[in-house]
Amino acid sequence: MADNKQSFQAGQAAGRAEEKGNVLMDKVKDAATAAGASAQTAGQKITEAAGGAVNLVKEKTGMNK
Repeated sequence: MADNKQSFQAGQAAGRAEEKGNVLMDKVKDAATAAGASAQTAGQKITEAAGGAVNLVKEKTGMNK
């Protein structure tokens, strides 16, 4: 009888550990997705700023004509 109870409890513990692992993996995936989106936004802003700087230099040097 004790063997069945111990096996059952071990199975429950394994299930809880697996669920905690799954929750942790979901959080990691969400964080990675957010970081990727943030990096993409930063890259777009840098590209826009660089393009604006190039246009400003062209205007100031008369190369924009």
